[in-house]
Amino acid sequence: MNAKTNDTRQHILEVGYQLIVNKGFTAVGLSELLKAADVPKGSFYHYFKSKEQFGEALIEEYFRNYLQRIDHLFNNQELTAYQCLVNYFSMWLEVNDGICNANKCLVVKLSAEVSDLSEAMRMSLAKGASQIINALDNCIKRGIQDGSINVQHSNQIASQLYQQWLGASLLNKLMPDQTHLELSLVSTKQLLQA
Repeated sequence: MNAKTNDTRQHILEVGYQLIVNKGFTAVGLSELLKAADVPKGSFYHYFKSKEQFGEALIEEYFRNYLQRIDHLFNNQELTAYQCLVNYFSMWLEVNDGICNANKCLVVKLSAEVSDLSEAMRMSLAKGASQIINALDNCIKRGIQDGSINVQHSNQIASQLYQQWLGASLLNKLMPDQTHLELSLVSTKQLLQA
């Protein structure tokens, strides 16, 4: 792809992310997306064969960016792995523009909504979630080595933490306070230093 093509495709994905993380995938019509992105319908179909393929690309782009950010966080050699993980999970509680970061998570937003609608999108979400669990697992292993984390079965703990935080994020959407996220942070600290 040339730079202009890549820029236009990226612009559609960025605008689409903002719309979908706020409204959901099915609630955002193609015409709304095209209007918000200020691109003609033909341009959309030049980059994506369908709304479903756009959704799949959106999920893949989200995870690509997310994994780059957490790789940077988890491999900060100035901090112990325990500190890296606590910093990461603390960020789920941060509020930007009045919205908790847990509510900006595409996994939280789309998992239940699209899993029954699109096998391709479900597979993209599952692949991305597995990659996050793997990154958590690697950080926990580093923490076991540096002595800051005292657990066995790092992969099991990584899965448990990710499940716990996704559940707390869903409850945060139902009850708009951060109690469940705060409890997850306390539980995470205890679990990592059991």
